[in-house]
Amino acid sequence: MSAPAKKNYRPETRLVHAGTLRSQFGETSEALFLTQGYVYDSAEQCEARFSGKEQGYVYSRYSNPTVTMFEQRMAALEGAEAARATASGMAAVATALMGQVRAGDHVVAAKALFGSCRWIIEDWMPRFGVASTLVDGTDLSQWKKAVRKNTKVFFMETPTNPTLEVYDIAAVADIAHNAGAKLTVDNVFATALYQSPLALGADCVVYSATKHIDGQGRCLGGVILASEKFIMDHVHQIIRQTGPSMSPFNAWVLLKGLETLSVRVHRQTDTAAAVSVALFGHKKINRLIYPGRPDHPQAGVIQKQMRAGSTLCSFEVKGGKAGAFRFQNALKLVRITNNLGDAKSLVTHPTTTTHQRLTPDQRAELGIGDGLIRFSAGLEHPDDVVEDLLQALDAV
Repeated sequence: MSAPAKKNYRPETRLVHAGTLRSQFGETSEALFLTQGYVYDSAEQCEARFSGKEQGYVYSRYSNPTVTMFEQRMAALEGAEAARATASGMAAVATALMGQVRAGDHVVAAKALFGSCRWIIEDWMPRFGVASTLVDGTDLSQWKKAVRKNTKVFFMETPTNPTLEVYDIAAVADIAHNAGAKLTVDNVFATALYQSPLALGADCVVYSATKHIDGQGRCLGGVILASEKFIMDHVHQIIRQTGPSMSPFNAWVLLKGLETLSVRVHRQTDTAAAVSVALFGHKKINRLIYPGRPDHPQAGVIQKQMRAGSTLCSFEVKGGKAGAFRFQNALKLVRITNNLGDAKSLVTHPTTTTHQRLTPDQRAELGIGDGLIRFSAGLEHPDDVVEDLLQALDAV
């Protein structure tokens, strides 16, 4: 028994029903298949499964019914032909990027990346003979100028972490394709509800499912979405042979998270917008960045490619690191952690956490000052969150 017959359901409906596979027991909730292997009716069937002549499950390192349901639901939400789940968001990024290149190739990426993503581009790939060029993602001329004959991959996250810059996906995709390269987009901060990179021309989308998709601080996960050809050419064998696999239990938790994704993200967006209004112009803040505001530096791009703002906003507290620490330590409701997209409102200090490995000059180039705070809205009452942030600013 499977999901309802295919129809062009709206995203909220797909988040509840898409990809469901029911066993002979007709369970309402998705079944959790905690098994590492599968048995066969005959030696001939076993041979046919391993050779690929017969479809079916072989080993949970690369295929499992519960993981399949998560992959199919994500593909339906994203509008992708295929998806592969991974153990974490960084496993998704590493697999998607490394699967497209080999020694002698070249990658172009935006400078404004999550610290671990930048490490893969700058430190890890060169160990295997893959060169890279980092560019200002807002400057299309830099993307064009960085292209070489051996350029195979463009990579960006948009909105960026933590300064919430927004890049023109369609324009960068055109540059990549004209150069014979493919564009991979990390869409975590926008979520599939607010931005559709594949529809804008990207070839591959990656998510840390640990963030909004789980949304309740429970487990790790990642997912890669693209055409069936892209997945088979660049992703499938890496997952099958090297094993950055999602556990069936985590896939089940994430399926439950997807059911409430729309409700949570819309509520969190409303709260983030309320925070941006309450804090804008505050005497203890140098600047505030929120993709839903008309004064955002890329407001035109946001209007063109995003359906709403974000569940996050960033602001720079006066007094540098000392001011930022005083602010964080004065919080009573909002918690300090490096996660985001959670049911609880959270803050982090990028200079000493997610981007601490960058040099001061590199952080300054990206607009990550010592006083910068990244705020992730939760599901509390917006007024309680705003009141807590304002009283903490009083301590600065």
